[in-house]
Amino acid sequence: MYALINAALHRSRTTLMVLVLILISGSVAYVSIPKEADPDVNIPILYVSMKYDGISPEDAERLLLKPMESELRGIEGVKEMRATAYEGGANVTLEFTAGFDADQAMLDVREKVDLAKPNLPGETDEPTIHEVNVSLFPILVVTLSGELPERGMLRLARTLRDEIEGIPSVLEAKLMGEREELVEIVIDPLRLDSYNIDAAALLRIVSSSNQLVAAGTLDTGNGRFPIKVPGLYENLQDILDQPIKTNGDAVVRIRDIAYVERGFKDRESHARLDGSPAIGIEVTKRIGTNVIETVENVRAIVAETQKTWPAGVTVTFSQDKSDQIRTMLTDLRNNVLSAVLLVMIVIVGALGYRSAALVGIAIPSSFLLGILALSSLGLTVNIVVLFSLILAVGMLVDGAIVVTEYADRKLSEGLDRRAAYAEAAKRMAWPIIASTATTLSAFLPLLFWPGVVGEFMKFLPITLIATLTASLFMALLFVPALGSIFGKSGAQRAEGREALAAMENGDLSKIKGFTGGYLKVLQRALNHPGKVIMMAASLLVGVQYYYATHGNGVEFFPDVEPDNAMIHIHARGNMSTAEKARLVFEIEREVLDVGAFKSVYTFVGNKEGGGQDLAEDVIGTIQVEFNDWQNRSPANDILAEISRRAGAYPGIFVETAKQEAGPPTGKAVQVQLRSIYPDRLLEAAGMVRSQFDSMAGLQNIEDD
Repeated sequence: MYALINAALHRSRTTLMVLVLILISGSVAYVSIPKEADPDVNIPILYVSMKYDGISPEDAERLLLKPMESELRGIEGVKEMRATAYEGGANVTLEFTAGFDADQAMLDVREKVDLAKPNLPGETDEPTIHEVNVSLFPILVVTLSGELPERGMLRLARTLRDEIEGIPSVLEAKLMGEREELVEIVIDPLRLDSYNIDAAALLRIVSSSNQLVAAGTLDTGNGRFPIKVPGLYENLQDILDQPIKTNGDAVVRIRDIAYVERGFKDRESHARLDGSPAIGIEVTKRIGTNVIETVENVRAIVAETQKTWPAGVTVTFSQDKSDQIRTMLTDLRNNVLSAVLLVMIVIVGALGYRSAALVGIAIPSSFLLGILALSSLGLTVNIVVLFSLILAVGMLVDGAIVVTEYADRKLSEGLDRRAAYAEAAKRMAWPIIASTATTLSAFLPLLFWPGVVGEFMKFLPITLIATLTASLFMALLFVPALGSIFGKSGAQRAEGREALAAMENGDLSKIKGFTGGYLKVLQRALNHPGKVIMMAASLLVGVQYYYATHGNGVEFFPDVEPDNAMIHIHARGNMSTAEKARLVFEIEREVLDVGAFKSVYTFVGNKEGGGQDLAEDVIGTIQVEFNDWQNRSPANDILAEISRRAGAYPGIFVETAKQEAGPPTGKAVQVQLRSIYPDRLLEAAGMVRSQFDSMAGLQNIEDD
């Protein structure tokens, strides 16, 4: 280490050029490094979804689940396999051990699904495999609303979706609240009978006509010509002109016995924004891309496309994660500037302006070098990284302060700048290294934190290790190199120099001021070591006992004011989509009356699939985006008011869920029951549910 310090001081110009290069590279890395709200964590869950229109849950279990389960059971690394059958399909959820190879797991699941497909009913849709990943959650929801006809609104939404998906950093733009279009042929029974046409024959003719016919090419010997057979319906006129029956020169067409109109499939879901019908576009980004740039590009595309739209269409942006990231980056810059200013104020009072400037340079330089290391490792800036950087502010200046203080002392004793900073760096090298190593050793075990939480929190030790290691180089190499060129004695007063001399080899009792008072207290403590040790032990035990008896308990992540909340409406019974919508819209009206929201997005319908952590009896979800916390009541009070108002509606139960910090963990208490006697599960589940209902402190209890 001494040789490295000597090399840095003797080649100070080279050292300073390296420092400038680090600052420039770190600044470029800070601007270009991908920024996201939550860490990119692989959630160890894959689920296979199978669709079969009209199939009952019992048949889905027998015909869909069992063949698929028998194949998926052999995949290596599966921690748990869960399956659900419902009307119209089924899904199988595979939970792997944390830290799994997501790509290999996806390949294994695809291979097993391909083996199981021949055993599924022929009418089953192609099974789909989905990966649950935090980074695949939407970073922005673009909602179109207004009084425009549904077909026109859908056309605008599809055009906008295609434009958004053209952005390179956008992975997918998914429409929510759309209905699938169809063409209806309405038959007149009297005309059908008058032409003596069988309805089944008519259906067969229509279905067999709308087919793609690949006719190939015709080789005449003098040339090769492609042949195209117009077998697909291109427009409504093609359907109306479809021949049904011929008799000589007379032809009966569809227009003679029916009329054709465009329509939509029966509605299975509703999407509304602030009480008006809407269509949402959920935008997800590609892994490792910049959230802020992606959102800016999406907003620019929307603004450009909106110029061609008719009046009456309102565009609303919600769940914008770029605002949260901008706020965190602003907080980081403010904390860094505050730290630099406060440190410089303290050092100016103790050592002078030049020493304060040297210490002040160490803070942003360490940050930029740490971010450069994160960028080189392929990591992103997220909430955990920013928290770690703010946490490191108070740790990374210690080494620089120690070196500059000792060098200032040597300068006051008459040494030249190069010799003073060289001796300070060498003398304090091992104490600083030991101090940094002990700090890093406290965070090093977090790298091996198991589970999804460990994957989420590993960014904290990585960031601290990179930043504190950078501060070590700043304190021992770059600060001494700068000090050897620009350093100057702090011009201490005569009593200051006398105090320094007394601390080295003089009489400590002659030191005055704050240091003298501290030395007197220290001397008394050294004269009574037993009492000091007993006091320390009592304080250690007493603090823990007091917290255990009077503390507020322990929670995983702090409870902060959320930006969003979800309101789930539960109801049981064989309700139609219209009945569900009527109940949900009543709760929506109450939510709108409460106010305090930027936007209220309502979805009515069942969200089925292994990626949805919703109870089976959820008929609709209302997602609210709160106003800024300075301009509203606490979220708990707002949600409590919504729950109170919803209690006036019989037959439904409203569950409110705030946005939570940290990795997704689900509900705090989750109990699964299994038995080889399925008929007894309902009774057992009822017993557990009744016990939960009688326990104080539990809320939002649900069962499937």
